[in-house]
Amino acid sequence: MPAHASQPERTEAAVVDVVAYMTRLGEAARSAASQMRRAVTGDKNRALLAMAEQLQRRRCEILAANAADLARGRANGLEPALLDRLALDDARLDAMVEGLEQVAALPDPVGEIDGLRFRPSGIQVGQMRVPLGVIGIIYESRPNVTLEAASLCLKSGNASILRGGSEARDSNAAIAACIGEGLREAGLPEGAVQVVATTDRAAVGQMIAMPQYVDVIIPRGGKSLIERISREARVPVIKHLDGVCHVYIDASADPAKALAIAINAKTHRYGTCNTMETLLIDAPMAEELLPQLAAAYAEHGVELRGCERSRAILAGIAAATEADWYAEYLAPVLAIRVVDGIDAAIDHIERYGSHHTDAIVTEDYGLARRFMAEVDSSSVMVNASTRFADGFEYGLGAEIGISTDKLHARGPVGLEGLTTRKYVVLGDGQVRR
Repeated sequence: MPAHASQPERTEAAVVDVVAYMTRLGEAARSAASQMRRAVTGDKNRALLAMAEQLQRRRCEILAANAADLARGRANGLEPALLDRLALDDARLDAMVEGLEQVAALPDPVGEIDGLRFRPSGIQVGQMRVPLGVIGIIYESRPNVTLEAASLCLKSGNASILRGGSEARDSNAAIAACIGEGLREAGLPEGAVQVVATTDRAAVGQMIAMPQYVDVIIPRGGKSLIERISREARVPVIKHLDGVCHVYIDASADPAKALAIAINAKTHRYGTCNTMETLLIDAPMAEELLPQLAAAYAEHGVELRGCERSRAILAGIAAATEADWYAEYLAPVLAIRVVDGIDAAIDHIERYGSHHTDAIVTEDYGLARRFMAEVDSSSVMVNASTRFADGFEYGLGAEIGISTDKLHARGPVGLEGLTTRKYVVLGDGQVRR
């Protein structure tokens, strides 16, 4: 028989193996989720602090595993930006330890009851925060996400299945060992956090098609990954695809505030989803502010692409195309459009934006209120940089990601975003008549 004739059988066997493996993970996670619902805050915090201790003890082991991942990545031609995300060093490990300690210090949202009110029948009706159940997280490159995701899911009382990128397989395995030891020391089920060991891509397809085991999927990575997960998942997905963020400078804006915000929103960091990608400026402010902004952006090496009206003021900048208004550059590139008032600004944001984060700079309270009410984004800001769209800056302590969806969670997703609510009713023997 030709050698290739047996290939379909091997492929089918491999797929069956992945299905069986992911099913085992799903069953273990579902069982662990039942136990995590009754886990007390002290045990969850003990697990987190034990994980932090394990990271310290196994520092050399983790760095050696990461070095192996980096060497393989370089040999496979991994891009420098991805290598940077993949890399761990003592400073990043210190930050991971600190992150665990910070999550342990956060208030536990599980079991909180709010909104209790008496009804005419004498019963009290309120809502209690409870875990979502089993959370599947699919991510690329960054091994620190393994620990961040595990800690947030654990503190919020959930079980989690974590599938990192194949490029970080050795790093993730070393971190998973620390997580497992922390769970054991606190007496929590090992199935509460499971890191997918196989690098077979079929594991992702299986995870997103197990609604009997997985309650929600959170993808963290590039647009193509998130689009695929959103398209193929049979499990609810918490996601955002793009961060096409805008700053609109109104005619009433304080020039000093406008300059500071527009410069910071673009140049603080280029590769983040809350970085401004398009600047909208009201026509009466354009002549005064655009030359000052252009000079500041030039100092930072930012390439400008403008509409006809902005190019008439800033000679020599490139012409913006239709594609530029949709672009999430994640780079030192900025699109600029001169608009006629707030209506034109809101229309532009509605047409080209990604519903992530948008800001207005204005001294007009009425326009600020309109902007907040009418711009349909997960974060809307007045006189502040878009770079503040972050779980830590919002006081959430940490975040699992940012959601531009409207159902369940919207904006930075912290501990509360990993819980849901159920109604609770307190009575004293009442019966309905």
